[in-house]
Amino acid sequence: MNSKFIPTKVHGALDYIVAVALFFAPNIFMFNDVGGAAVLVPRILGVGLLLYSLLTNYEWGVFKAIPMRVHLAFDTIAALFLAASPFLFGFADEKVNAWLPHVVVGLAVILVVICSKSNPSREASPITDL
Repeated sequence: MNSKFIPTKVHGALDYIVAVALFFAPNIFMFNDVGGAAVLVPRILGVGLLLYSLLTNYEWGVFKAIPMRVHLAFDTIAALFLAASPFLFGFADEKVNAWLPHVVVGLAVILVVICSKSNPSREASPITDL
């Protein structure tokens, strides 16, 4: 079985969903009051994900300047940073809803990267072509 079974079209849709979820994670998981890196890390990574997704050469990309392989490398680095952030910035001893989403989402993104194809099934076209 090929471990790369998530098409770039699906990966792209997940990118935008995860970008919004990361930005609003402090509100969704009610850890906004913790402040500091617990709040800033997911928000900054959410905005970053949105920006490099818009620049990726896949079905959901608008400007198509970044190859999918580079996008996947960015995903991996960001996901590792997100998962490690509670320990790097010292908020792992806060309430579980303040640090567990960072770890779970970070590890989930790594799994998605491992399972994602690195080439669109056809030449990437504007999202209006979906």
